[in-house]
Amino acid sequence: MQNEKDKPLILVTNDDGIHASGLRELVEVMKFFGNVVVISSEVSMSGKACGITVDHPLRATPVEQIHGVPTFKCNGTPVDSVKLSFNGLFNQAPDYVVSGINHGANSSISVIYSGTMGAAIEGGLHGVPSIGFSLDDYSADADFSKAKLVVARVFQSVIENGIPEFTCLNVNIPKGKPEGIKVCRQTHGKWMEEFEKRTDPHGREYHWLSGYFHNFEEEAEETDIFALKNNFASVVPVRVDMTDYETMEQLKRWKF
Repeated sequence: MQNEKDKPLILVTNDDGIHASGLRELVEVMKFFGNVVVISSEVSMSGKACGITVDHPLRATPVEQIHGVPTFKCNGTPVDSVKLSFNGLFNQAPDYVVSGINHGANSSISVIYSGTMGAAIEGGLHGVPSIGFSLDDYSADADFSKAKLVVARVFQSVIENGIPEFTCLNVNIPKGKPEGIKVCRQTHGKWMEEFEKRTDPHGREYHWLSGYFHNFEEEAEETDIFALKNNFASVVPVRVDMTDYETMEQLKRWKF
């Protein structure tokens, strides 16, 4: 039997806040694989991406344990939580970072806006295997039971095979029982923002973000959104290096 001291330290975080049910479900799964610590934003930080806090002190406050593991709330962003974890908050740095389970998918271009993925990307920057998990269900009472099976299978595969340094995984899980798991690429699409002009009770104008997602490749079978629409969980490797190498070679031929 593996000694507790020999088990990996798994950091669990999210962007839906310390009270999110998806966080609790993820902790429950991770306890089978190692020693778990939790640090999460005290409020929802959806859409904060890789943002960090620079205008006020950060505080990590112990709170009631989730499933019996050390749990902290942070007054910063998801990335702040991960940074603190690698810089003295715990007695040792995490061996893995897992983020989620997010309420709502983070497929396609949402990866660059997602606080869930911001935390996973930060883990990748620290050189440890990191994964962001999201369920394609935005409801507060979403059923995570089937999603947890995907989480366990993906994490076990990461333990067995590893993830290249400075790379993380973006895992999106369909609502209900998935047909399986597919390795995919990010769908080429974008959010078509629309801002509704409104008036507050004091007569002042403000704008409320709305809009819709436009998929530029509806029938591309190798994409994450196609997988989700066909009831498969998608696994997309995400690199921290955002260099466009093809364009870089073209630029080398320019005359500056």
